[in-house]
Amino acid sequence: MSATKDRLSYGEGREALMHAVMHIVAMKGLRGVTYRAVAAQAGVNHNLIAHHFGTLEALLTATMEQAVDGAIRNTELALFADLDERYADVLIASVSSEPEVHLFQFEMLLEARRRPDLRDPMRRLYENYVDSVQAALQARGVPLGHDLSTAIFAALDGLMLQFLTIGNPEHIRIAVITLGKMVASVSKQGQSEAH
Repeated sequence: MSATKDRLSYGEGREALMHAVMHIVAMKGLRGVTYRAVAAQAGVNHNLIAHHFGTLEALLTATMEQAVDGAIRNTELALFADLDERYADVLIASVSSEPEVHLFQFEMLLEARRRPDLRDPMRRLYENYVDSVQAALQARGVPLGHDLSTAIFAALDGLMLQFLTIGNPEHIRIAVITLGKMVASVSKQGQSEAH
């Protein structure tokens, strides 16, 4: 870090490193993540990685956890059960404003296929998403189980992958709204069968 730059205050270095990892992975994939590349992107000394995380693997895991927490919060997954025009717009705006967060997650997911040490953390992080979907549905009185919540999240996840790679936000918006109509239909069917 040069003397002309403002020094990061305590705790900001950790955040800067995680943001740098997301950016690098989104642009170059995991092969681009090295001590020097992360430090250069963050504007800090590479020793800060060892200080805060110990290893690059620990930095990747912490970054993944932060990315999922942020994505759940920023995509307003609590509004998910509505799956209406408002939610579709919030989802697309969130992914558009921070594509590197979502690209990072997809890259980590693909890397877990090649690296068994990443499979359990990725499984747990995806379970967080599914649990958030299920909680949002239950909070709105939609009694869908874990399997259906998994299928709904998989559909949203696939739509976001298409959005990040192909684009076409209007197509994705319509698909999210259509998914909402399907969820509403299944919910109504389940409620009528219960009576």
